[in-house]
Amino acid sequence: MDDRSTSSSRLPSLTIVLPAYNEEALIGSTLDKVTDYLGTIEDQYTWEILAINDGSRDSTGKILDDYAAANASIRALHHHRNFNLGQALRTAFAEARGDYTIVLDSDLSYGPEHIGQLADAISETKAQVVIASPYIKGGRVTAVPWFREKLSRWANKLLSMSAKGKISTLTGMVRAYDTTFLRKLNLKAWDFEINTEIIYKAQVLRALILEIPAHLDWSDQLDVPERGSSIRVMRGIVGQSFSSFLFRPFFYFIVPGMLVMLAAIYSLGWSAYHTINEALNVPPGAEASFSAAVGRAYDFSPHSFIVGGVALLVAIQLISLGIISAQQKRYFEETFHLGTSLLASTRGVSGDQFTR
Repeated sequence: MDDRSTSSSRLPSLTIVLPAYNEEALIGSTLDKVTDYLGTIEDQYTWEILAINDGSRDSTGKILDDYAAANASIRALHHHRNFNLGQALRTAFAEARGDYTIVLDSDLSYGPEHIGQLADAISETKAQVVIASPYIKGGRVTAVPWFREKLSRWANKLLSMSAKGKISTLTGMVRAYDTTFLRKLNLKAWDFEINTEIIYKAQVLRALILEIPAHLDWSDQLDVPERGSSIRVMRGIVGQSFSSFLFRPFFYFIVPGMLVMLAAIYSLGWSAYHTINEALNVPPGAEASFSAAVGRAYDFSPHSFIVGGVALLVAIQLISLGIISAQQKRYFEETFHLGTSLLASTRGVSGDQFTR
């Protein structure tokens, strides 16, 4: 299934990835809905479902095995313990047989119709990554608790400001990938941060990343409040917010450094003003030297000297860290790009797999 050149008339193949942890309440229904939908697009794509049981402590694993035994197009893989989302996705990516890999939430918070939309977008545009985004024009959100929705939106805005390409939904898991490209990214993250890592490394390789409008709907989740979901939304969103550091680490040093520098300039400027004023207006009987003027200015406003001096030192440190982090980021990107290109050449993969 990986060799796309065998026949120009061969249908593109899809691997649908469903990571699951303690999803016994919904996983059976999810598999039914996904297989029913895939049956409607069999004239356009061949497909398989790859379900990853990430060490579930309930009957999720047994349910997956039962479905796999009944349908040869469903494969179930099991982790002996919970390794979190990052490892579940890495397992799936390594095992995917399709031309395109499409990741879904196991609770179908994005309905199965997104499979066709993502598949059409990636096959038509030849992008390396296509993201289902509820936050772009045409997208929408239903039944998500207000606080969680706002937290998600702000986390994605923060990441969007840090990342290139004006991507609106960097935390989302529901995406389509070019499978050949995906396997070259050498992913390391263990949890939700893998979604951000994929985008960052894809950007380093100058991949084409697109977004399509999507519908995020939590209606079914609210109907099953007792389920032990792997989608630990709050922790994931917070973790993704910190992932913005990955895209522009210098931003978190240089910008605060410049703000502190402004405070230092203001305080030291005020100190300089007092010093000059004291030097030009020497009180009767006072020493007329510059050092004496500095002493009198310090006595008049010691906090200006102290705050200005401390702020100046802190600003220099922050700006220096920003410069160093920018250099380290460039070094990593060049090394990663070189390493990926070498890996591709040793495996006989054309370079245009990474830049087309």
